[in-house]
Amino acid sequence: MSENLDNNGLSSIVENYDIFYIDLWGVIHNGINLHKNAIQTLEEITKTKKQYVLLTNAPRPNKTVKSFLEKIGMNKEIWEKVYSSGEAALRYLKKNLLDDKFYHLGPTRDFDLFLDFKKNKTEDIKESSYLLCTGLFEEQGEDLNYYKKLFKEHINKKMICTNPDLIVDRGDKRELCAGSVALVFEKMGGEVIYFGKPFPEVYNQSIDNKGKKVLVIGDNLNTDIKGANLLNYDSLLILNGVHKDEIKKEGIDIVLKKYEVVVNFIQTELKW
Repeated sequence: MSENLDNNGLSSIVENYDIFYIDLWGVIHNGINLHKNAIQTLEEITKTKKQYVLLTNAPRPNKTVKSFLEKIGMNKEIWEKVYSSGEAALRYLKKNLLDDKFYHLGPTRDFDLFLDFKKNKTEDIKESSYLLCTGLFEEQGEDLNYYKKLFKEHINKKMICTNPDLIVDRGDKRELCAGSVALVFEKMGGEVIYFGKPFPEVYNQSIDNKGKKVLVIGDNLNTDIKGANLLNYDSLLILNGVHKDEIKKEGIDIVLKKYEVVVNFIQTELKW
């Protein structure tokens, strides 16, 4: 049974933890605006001298995510705590695939991920050594069958997925993410290397967590909470995020069972 923190707030358990991994999209902002109570919570955590990481499955380098957060009004002392799945993927690409030709799956705005090796980008999937997936093409943002046809003769290639999320809510609009494209590729028999939550590497890269008591805060059961479960960290699920409609319809216990996850705490929105 998950403990509800709506009345007592995060302040009631903050002393039990050394590090907080906190999701951005769905917890701190909705893709357009910052959540006021969540920002206040981050300011309060800072006052307690506890550490936190804004761990995001954004398929962009840290600096790009930080720039976006600054634009929507976040203070530097908060946005400097960002670590993205894109940054983790970039480290891997620079180390292992820097000179290989790749085919980019995703919107053109994600170019900053491969800025340093853009000369290796090919417009012809047949010429590529690997597939770099940051999302869906702008003109093919909803039709996953398009990608199924595209991949048909290229299943032998490796895919690097920089955002394991399947879906995200931008304001009131639901959008598919890179994870949905990667899932199509996997179901066809392709091999995908994922960077981001729930996979352990991104947690370990972002901060020294050895021997620390950790709480993961997020709204996504497939990534935030599953990641916490895999690493044996405690977790706090924000109910007013990506699963809000499911939870309203089916109830929290049924939804948790459906996703095969365990949650220690729940809260409607992140609040101190």
